[in-house]
Amino acid sequence: MKKKFAFLFASLFLLGACSAGPSGGGSSNGGASGGNTQEGDTIKIGLNLELSGPVAGYGTQEKEGVELAVEKINAEGGILGKDVELVVKDNKSDSNEAATAAANLATNDGVVAIIGPATTGASKAAIPNVTKAQVPMITPSGTDDAITVSGDKVQEYVFRSCFQDSFQGVILANYADETLSAKKAVIFGDNSSDYAIGLTKAFESAYDGEIVLRENFTKNDKDFQAQLTKIKNADFDVLYLPGYYEEAGLIIKQAREMGIEQPILGADGFGDEKMIQLAGAENVSNVFYTGHFSALAPANDSVQPFIDAFKEKYGKEPSTFNALAYDAMFMVKAAIESQDAADSAAITKGLAELKDFVGVTGNITMDANHNPEKSAVVIGFTDGKESSADTVNP
Repeated sequence: MKKKFAFLFASLFLLGACSAGPSGGGSSNGGASGGNTQEGDTIKIGLNLELSGPVAGYGTQEKEGVELAVEKINAEGGILGKDVELVVKDNKSDSNEAATAAANLATNDGVVAIIGPATTGASKAAIPNVTKAQVPMITPSGTDDAITVSGDKVQEYVFRSCFQDSFQGVILANYADETLSAKKAVIFGDNSSDYAIGLTKAFESAYDGEIVLRENFTKNDKDFQAQLTKIKNADFDVLYLPGYYEEAGLIIKQAREMGIEQPILGADGFGDEKMIQLAGAENVSNVFYTGHFSALAPANDSVQPFIDAFKEKYGKEPSTFNALAYDAMFMVKAAIESQDAADSAAITKGLAELKDFVGVTGNITMDANHNPEKSAVVIGFTDGKESSADTVNP
């Protein structure tokens, strides 16, 4: 496993809207080094999230995580003595809307940093506008490698609190090899998604066993009987299913009802309660996915207080996406405090230099490519409930 991770991290290191004046009193555009500066009594942070549309589950959870973080920050005196004010935009699970929201937050609302979007496609769409405005953004769950590095160029204003697809793919390949002892794998992936394509490529490059069959589906498909019939007739030990919860839930349901009983592996796109609702809890056994957070495997002493506060506020257990967004907000706070300034340029510098940050999803140091170095968790399910969590360190 160490050899594979060494290879992974070695490889990892290898349009805008016209500017407008700010609409609120918290921030203004055009600091000396670009970006927005803080002038009022509050620090304005933008949220560019999928709050409606097909993947609203992710954005809604991330909004909850950020709001809990802001509540805690403001209750404890704010940042540099100023309260945090959130400016929220719904990108409607649409890439064009995400680009527009990024431009409006950075130019019209004058926020000093943006959290979101949640998904890979929307995050990529937002990059040109935050780059033009020189306002940093943190995606809590956009995992495609190309979000932070395009070609050989690091995206200066783009960061994330999650790990990237290549990391997840290698972890899942190792889990299949070493924990499940799977010698033969089937890959059933979303061929319309950069997220799934990246995960598939990483798994294929790291898996030691034989890939005996490759099948594809497309976003919004509902009936997977034809592909699953081919899969059922194959000789395999594990089914690798890179995709989001909407299709994954239906695939798991249909696979189990057809008598496909082998372990199913997926990535963090499984991490929504709707996946279990779609699949039916009775079908979600012997299912594993890479997560950034699990109460069964706390990363450090900050986890339990976070869980307690979240349950008190929302009356439910926190999810991976709640936790990633909570960390993203506290990463912004850490960046501001490290630079003793709340303008966009200072936050960008502080995020790039972030080191030994204690987050609920792990202890984070930002690498040269603006990706967090931290551990991952492979979460296992039995009857729709988390039944295991194995921490994997890079």
